[in-house]
Amino acid sequence: MKSYDAVALGELLIDFTGNGVSGQGNPLMEANPGGAPCNVLSMLSRLGHKTAFVGKVGKDGFGKQLRDALCEVGIDTAGLVEDEHVHTTLAFVHTGKDGDREFSFYRNPGADMMLGEEDLREDVIRGCRIFHFGTLSMTHEGCRRATQKAVEMAEEAGALLSFDPNLREALWDSQEDARQQVNYGLKHCRILKISDNEIQWFTGIKDFDEGAKFIQETYGIPLILLSLGREGSRAYTAAHQVEVPAFIQEKTIETTGAGDTFGGCILHYVLSHGWHEYTQKELREMLLFANAAASIITTRKGALRVMPGREEIERFI
Repeated sequence: MKSYDAVALGELLIDFTGNGVSGQGNPLMEANPGGAPCNVLSMLSRLGHKTAFVGKVGKDGFGKQLRDALCEVGIDTAGLVEDEHVHTTLAFVHTGKDGDREFSFYRNPGADMMLGEEDLREDVIRGCRIFHFGTLSMTHEGCRRATQKAVEMAEEAGALLSFDPNLREALWDSQEDARQQVNYGLKHCRILKISDNEIQWFTGIKDFDEGAKFIQETYGIPLILLSLGREGSRAYTAAHQVEVPAFIQEKTIETTGAGDTFGGCILHYVLSHGWHEYTQKELREMLLFANAAASIITTRKGALRVMPGREEIERFI
């Protein structure tokens, strides 16, 4: 028996998002708990799964806020450590009129990138059914070694590995370095969640289906989920390809966390239905539920603390 349904490793940070304008005309920013891995875990916790996070924050006010937020949404913090010298990582999210987001990171250094091999809780990592990770924990040598060590532990313990590149190009010293680490993630995952711009960037192929085919043939990943924003999502297995349109909302205010919400719902389906070769009907059910949850979260600020529940998602569908 495993202690956790899912464990994720990576960045936990403060997302400063726009919240109006002051009386003097200055933009007001709200400090929301954020970080892709914990957004995924929050969605899973909301759907009744036992989760835990492995990562690092600063021993400061923001670090305490983040720890409290994880506890509030039911994510176990046994694997969360504090850095005595480096502050919690901050990100400022600017949303354009067309809905596109631009991230400005205050991370030179930031506590999340100070995670070392000595910080890893082996019992937490080995005690999960699914281990989820991305690339932000591989931008620098120290946290890269820690991530790879954790991946090794999870693989040895028989966990199902899930990978989301979550590419933030500005955080890398070079595009080649980023490609190498995405390549590492693709080699070690069984479930891949990837966005439309990421699959084109990595493969150099404009056609999404051809890009997915290239990844399947090169890495042998059994389940690939492609998020397409307003165009919906697609799932690829060795036997099937399924596409489900998005739920378009007039009430959408921002898309931060939508991809993580989608990814969390995919892992929920795998945990709930077991790991096997899914039929077209099952893949369609999987994508429909995940698309709906992602659509709901675009109407809210601060994804981590406001994930929708099962009944709300089913009513929305």
